[in-house]
Formats: sequence, C-alpha cells, structure tokens
Amino acid sequence: MSDTTEQQYSTSQLQHITDALSNGMYVQVRKTLHNMPACDVALVLESTPSKVRTELWQLIDPEFHGDVLEELSEDVRNGIIRNMVPEKVADAVEDMDTDNLVELLRTLPDDTVQEVLSSMDFQDRQRAEKALAYGEETAGFVMNTDTITLRPDVTIDVILRYLRLKGDVPEDTDTFYVVNRHDKLVGYVPVTKLLTARTDMTVKELMTKNAEGIPVEMPERDVAKLFERYNWLSAPVVDAENHLLGRITIDDVVDIIREDAEHSMMSMAGLDDEADTYAPIMKSTRRRSIWLGVNLFTALLAAAVSDLFEATLSQLAVLAILNTIVPSMGGVAGNQTLTLVIRGMALGHVSPGNSKPLVIKELAIGALNGIIWAVLIASVVALWKQDVMLGAIIAFAMMINMVAAGLAGATLPILMQRMNIDPALAGSVILTTITDVVGIFAFLGTATLMLMP
Repeated sequence: MSDTTEQQYSTSQLQHITDALSNGMYVQVRKTLHNMPACDVALVLESTPSKVRTELWQLIDPEFHGDVLEELSEDVRNGIIRNMVPEKVADAVEDMDTDNLVELLRTLPDDTVQEVLSSMDFQDRQRAEKALAYGEETAGFVMNTDTITLRPDVTIDVILRYLRLKGDVPEDTDTFYVVNRHDKLVGYVPVTKLLTARTDMTVKELMTKNAEGIPVEMPERDVAKLFERYNWLSAPVVDAENHLLGRITIDDVVDIIREDAEHSMMSMAGLDDEADTYAPIMKSTRRRSIWLGVNLFTALLAAAVSDLFEATLSQLAVLAILNTIVPSMGGVAGNQTLTLVIRGMALGHVSPGNSKPLVIKELAIGALNGIIWAVLIASVVALWKQDVMLGAIIAFAMMINMVAAGLAGATLPILMQRMNIDPALAGSVILTTITDVVGIFAFLGTATLMLMP
C-alpha cells in the first residue's frame, strides 16, 4: 500500500469512528476498534482530542490495552495511564515485552511506578525491576529477555523435540544462543542451520564459536550503528562477565532510529519528540514558551549590538536597509555546516579524534563562499546605491561572517557533545546568535570606521 493510499485509508477510518462516536453508536465503535490492529488503534487515539480519546479508550477491550499502550507515544500513553488504577495498568502490561514494559514504566512518575510494580505478580515484578536497573538509552534498556538458550553438549534431535513440545518461539527469533553451565555466551546457531542439520549432531559441532555480545551498557545509538553495519536481525546482550542477559532485535533498532530522527527534528524547534499533537492548550503553551524565551534573549542580544551603532544608523539610513543581508547569509551557511556535522556525528563519522580535518575543510568552504558572495553583493550594492565604498564594506562583512559561520557550524556540535549537551537541541540557536552578532558587528562596525567623520 502506497503512503498516499495508506494516509487516505487512515483518514477515512478515523472519520468513520469519529462520526459513529458523535452519533452515539458505541457498539459499532467498539466492534470497529476490536477488529483493528493495535498500531491503527494507537494512531486513532493519537489523532483525537483528549476528551474523545478518553471515550475511545473505554471502548477498547481491556485484553488489548497492553498492545495499544506499546504503540502509543509517551505523552498520550501517560495521559491515559493517569486515568487508570494501578491494578488495571498491571493487568495491561502483564504480557508486554520487557523493553516496552521498561520504556512504559520509565515515563511514569515514581509513585505511579511503585503502585504498578506492587500490583504485579512476582515474576513480572522481578522482570521489570531487573530491567529498570539498566541505564536509559542503553542496550539493557531496549533488550528483551525472551531468549531460548542451548547447551553445547545437547543433540539437535533433543532441541527439535523440545521446540515442538514448547509449541512456539519468541517473535523475531533468527538465532539461538549457546551458553555454558554458568550462562556465559560461547556461541550461536542460526535457526536455518539448526533446521537443516543432522539430528545426531551436537550443538557444539554446529555452533559458531567466539560469539561477541553487545555490552549491556552500550548506548542504544551505537547499537543501531552496529546493526546497520553488520546487517543483523538480532544480537545477544551480555554483562561485563559475558553472561547472556537477553537479545536485541531489528524491530527494536528500527524504533531507536525512528525516535532518534524524530528527536533531532523536533529538538531543532525546541519541542519534545514524544509531544502529544492534541495536548491541552496550557501545557503546550508552557512547553513552547521556554524555547521562545531563549530565542527572545538571542534576538535582544543581536538588537543590543545594533544599538551600539545607533548614531551610525541614524545618519546613514541605507545601512539599516542592508543590515539584514549579512546575518541572513551567515545563518544559512552556518546551518548547512551544522546540519552536516550533526548528521556525521549521528552516523559515527565525526568524533573529537578526527574532527580537525573537517573543521579545516568547513573553514575553507566558508572562506571560498565568502569570496564568491562578497564579490557578488559588492557588485549589486555598488550598482544599486552608486557607492563603491559601501559595496566594499558589505563585502568585507560578508567575508568575515561566512568564515565565522563555517567555523561555528563545524565546532559547535563537537564542543556541545563534549559538554554532554544535545547539539540538535541548542546548536541552531547558538549558531544563529553567533552569525547575527558577528554579521551585524562586522557590517556596522566597518561602516562606522570607514564612513563616519
């Protein structure tokens, strides 16, 4: 199904449910929701205002609450859980995968988490508490513990009989991991290899030895890079002593990549990547006001620089007309570099150890662009205003600001990463401030020196 067709189908589906709900056809809505996949139900909930969302949630079969909660964004999920009693939440998450369970619990207030944990049975509570001990955005945070392990001395016939008796295997199982009697990872056997092997062979004869697991504390971004590099479908997760703790599957990695992309995009606007589209007005206003306040401060800083040259601007009105050109060009050039470097860092291409050649390259590009656009703007201004000196001044300012933009765009993300600040969150604002201040100061400062008596 194409993206356009899928979008039309989702819109039609949502409209059908909304119309039926507004007409009081609750039985029909309940039946429709029951026949929809959990991901589609989640999409419907995220696409409706909070009042309608509450009504829809009450019409969803409690048996499917856990499946739907797994698919919801953090903001929407928390809003729904706040209206549920802890016992109902515990029932909903009973069969939830460990990684999704931990993600859900991590987003809840501490008192709510404790209430939910106390409402769970012993096995689920132990599973959740163990997983919660790992750091957020680590391999331990996203791994699943539903792993079938094999022992080296067991025959293939015994394993196949065990699997038949068990009846099913965990979803997305492409590999069985081999452990010794201390539960340390010693190898792995692909499912395809197991199914086609002679039944009298032992696992030791069939397995690939010296298997390396993903350290439980490895950042999830690095996990995603490994999956991309080696085209894995799943990978084992181990502790410092190489004990097998669980596994990460490709569907978990897809979620990591999607969330990382959403985070980068939303952070540049100062928004939460899990923000609810239909969040209450006051809540949304409060969140956005913080970022708007930061931007106001940077705009006032640029205005303060202009104010230093008030006398120059009052005598030479033409400078006020041209004053926006240099900062604007610097901002665009700087953001091009900033975006390139942040992307390189996300892909693992850029690190503090190999950043020097990149900084030099971007500095050279800034200088070359500065020369090209300085000559062009100088020619335009000189012909437009019939003033060669004014053209030379704006050309000099353009040159300075383009070089500053290239340098700032290349170095800011690296410096911010060293300070454990997300470059996507604050890099654009800081860069814009630098290019505005440098551009205005270079243009008006040079004009004051050269044109004022």
